[in-house]
Amino acid sequence: MAPFRAFRANPDPLRGRHPFLMLPVLTPDQSSAWDRKAVGAGIELATLMECAGRAVLGVLVPRFATRVSEGVLVAAGPGHNGGDGWVVARGLHRADVPVWVTSPPGAGATLREKMAALARAEGVREVAPDGPWPRVGVVVDALLGTGASGPPRPPMAALLDRLLDLEVPVVAVDGPTGVDLLSGTVHGSPRADLTVTFGGLRRGHLLARDEVGAVVVVDIGHPPAERDWPALVSDRDAAGWLPRLRARDHKGTRGRVVVIGGDAGMTGAVRMASRAAFAAGAGLVLAVAPAETVAALVSAEPDLQTLAHAFDREPSPELHELVARADAVVIGPGLGRAPGRRDLVSALARSARALVLDADALVAFQGAADDLRALADGREVVLTPHAGEFRALFPELASQRELDPWGAAALAAGRTGAVVLLKGVPTVVASAAGAGLTVASGNPGLATGGSGDVLSGIIGT
Repeated sequence: MAPFRAFRANPDPLRGRHPFLMLPVLTPDQSSAWDRKAVGAGIELATLMECAGRAVLGVLVPRFATRVSEGVLVAAGPGHNGGDGWVVARGLHRADVPVWVTSPPGAGATLREKMAALARAEGVREVAPDGPWPRVGVVVDALLGTGASGPPRPPMAALLDRLLDLEVPVVAVDGPTGVDLLSGTVHGSPRADLTVTFGGLRRGHLLARDEVGAVVVVDIGHPPAERDWPALVSDRDAAGWLPRLRARDHKGTRGRVVVIGGDAGMTGAVRMASRAAFAAGAGLVLAVAPAETVAALVSAEPDLQTLAHAFDREPSPELHELVARADAVVIGPGLGRAPGRRDLVSALARSARALVLDADALVAFQGAADDLRALADGREVVLTPHAGEFRALFPELASQRELDPWGAAALAAGRTGAVVLLKGVPTVVASAAGAGLTVASGNPGLATGGSGDVLSGIIGT
């Protein structure tokens, strides 16, 4: 699976400084509501459709210039997605590009039929879905759009199978037919080399990354997105939020992070989390671990301060003081799963100002997730579960996480009072106010032991 990249045509220079201008991540219902809001603002659906079709052209032609010159086959469905396809075909025809449209039999939506009539009047040619087809260089899939669910039905299914048998690039309008853009459920073997969508991403684009190909988001004139919709965090957005180091900064002003973990056999976890905290800009990083782990850290990480402390006894006054002085405390990387870990985490949390719970610190609360709310009382708490840890903490939300990580993360955050960073494809960050942020950066190379430890150290900083 390639790294996910959502490109925005004509990116707004204010993105990153104003989070509400980030790309929204929409459900089909929100997408429909956005269209209705545009109509209510005086923007006709026909205008949106014209803009959508022309925007697809603006992406398609430069990306596949040589292929386009060989001819384009547009598969136009009966709905508004098909209307977009007819606009694409009309634009290609005006540019003297060989183009043909194929459609399943039967009448379509009124606006779709209007766009088809305009294209036919200008001379756009049609071919039967089961008849001979010309040789082309690109296929445009405009069969089903954002609102489609379930597997394509005959006769559209047969048309789709024939399209996908062509060994040419496929450009999908909104999304490949057969991908549910709400849940990411894949029906059949849909594919697209490029997906062009409008205004924002659909959830299915992020859940079915292998099927949608590269995703380009184009602005077709919608009003501003609702501020409570989840938004995609780009690398640029994240970089813009980082505080800048000042010339007079020193280790005492750049933050103190305490990392607690590294039980026997897991020295690497606490080491990677600590190194990540340094790399993210922390001025002082202190590792708390059993004596044998500290001995290894002293020789391997000379810039790391340490405190030897067994995890099977009550936190010492020295440890409580260390935690109380820290700007943030990371607990969990290699903490171990021996009895008493939940009591240890709870005791240390009472002294902390800000807390990141990862890995074994999360598993310690299996069957007692409601106890986490007490930890979040009076301090910032971030939970960073992967799928297995989330299932252990919130078994009743496990099935929802598969198809709706946004809803699952928001419910978990509301239950615990903490910020929940639910790792996955995509990663969702939610607070009690809802699932606010979505992260689709990275690639499968991160699916390896230790990457979560590194993330916890970065978050602590």
